[in-house]
Amino acid sequence: MSPVQQGDPPQAADSNAPRTGNGRRRRANGARTSGELSTAMRNRLIESRLTPNAISLTGLAGNLIAAALVTQQLFFLAGVAFVLGSIMDTLDGRYSRMSGKGTPFGAFLDSTLDRVEEGVVLTAVAAYFSSRGMDLAVAASVLAVLASLMVSYTRARAEALGVECKVGIATRAVRVVILSIGLVFAKGAGLGDFELLAPAVYVLAALSTITMFQRIFHVRRALSVAARGL
Repeated sequence: MSPVQQGDPPQAADSNAPRTGNGRRRRANGARTSGELSTAMRNRLIESRLTPNAISLTGLAGNLIAAALVTQQLFFLAGVAFVLGSIMDTLDGRYSRMSGKGTPFGAFLDSTLDRVEEGVVLTAVAAYFSSRGMDLAVAASVLAVLASLMVSYTRARAEALGVECKVGIATRAVRVVILSIGLVFAKGAGLGDFELLAPAVYVLAALSTITMFQRIFHVRRALSVAARGL
């Protein structure tokens, strides 16, 4: 074998090394660019006039639109509006913490609007059930509203007593998912002959009620342990 042939393999190996190094550098540069872009967008948002209260009110508008669409039996569109409005509900708190623009009144407004939004959509759903003579579903809708309010109330009262209370299966996010599925797959929503709105409301009412009792027992246990510790 000639000397030139003997030297070929090392040259091939050497030629691969720069490509591997360049690939790693490109990935690192891409990640750095993405991070810089995210930081720039974050800074632009913080410097803008956008406020957490504006996001909260946008979420309210989305849920009011969802309720209006339910009364017109446009369930798929109602589900989309409900999901978008609920997403805004989750973003206002995060944006408040990220931007430092949060205020005590803003936190109060956020919590209040969350309760209003959930209630107004379920009220529209109850009106739809009533128009169809579905009395049991109407009762379940009312129970779902009451139990959802109690889930939030028990947490607020517990935290006022110094007890953290985030336990339970039907948190706000879970309730949003259940109701969204019910709306999107309601009969006449355009996704086949599914009728999941009434079952979703039944599940929502049951799980919310269970969660209310979970939080009551959790607070009772926590306060008993604290009392024994004294």
